[in-house]
Amino acid sequence: MEHINNVTQSRPIPRIGEPAPQFKAITTQGEINFPSDYKGKWVILFSHPADFTPVCTSEFMTFASMEKDFKELNTELVGLSVDGLYSHIAWLRTIKEKIEYKGMKNVEVNFPLIEDITMEVANLYGMLQPGESNTKAVRAVFFIDPKGIIRTIIYYPLSLGRNFDEIKRVLIGLQTADEFKVALPADWRPGDDVIVPTAGSCGQAKSRLEVPEEGVTCYDWFFCTKKLEKEKVEKALWKKK
Repeated sequence: MEHINNVTQSRPIPRIGEPAPQFKAITTQGEINFPSDYKGKWVILFSHPADFTPVCTSEFMTFASMEKDFKELNTELVGLSVDGLYSHIAWLRTIKEKIEYKGMKNVEVNFPLIEDITMEVANLYGMLQPGESNTKAVRAVFFIDPKGIIRTIIYYPLSLGRNFDEIKRVLIGLQTADEFKVALPADWRPGDDVIVPTAGSCGQAKSRLEVPEEGVTCYDWFFCTKKLEKEKVEKALWKKK
């Protein structure tokens, strides 16, 4: 990390399809080697601006309340902010002992929260964005697959809490696309039709329109869908509990 005219110059932001940058870090659950400690699992690595702040508190309570749901999808959670370890510990104790929000109370955060007072990991992952803040990480979400490859990146500003339904939908969508070798249309949910691979030749394109495959609906040669039952998706994804 370089400092030029008092402005932090961050590394290039990691990109979808690239290996997740490696690092070692101290967390509230001990030291981790990332992403090697999570080989064979999906990981959601996310950052928050600061401990003891209201939006972040609402998000951590929600993440912790959904941790079981993520584990059932072979997925681990790892959080990060540029605060120190003791601040993290005190904040998580406050959440458990004092905060009740939207029916959530006595919430215990069991997933690791990274200490990053040097901002090294935040810079490594492009979580510090000077247009938003030079001193706080934005609300980044990285979806990393069992091979350690970044599959999706979502950024939220400091003032806007994350959409957790969308985070879970993205995770299920990525796993479904991998498992069934399909693409997913706008607003897809388990049980909705999926998109079959585009025709790879003129002959296949013509055949699809003239003699549609059983169970396939074609809107044009390049846009065809098929049914994929919700039960089939659930059986395939939740089998890795």
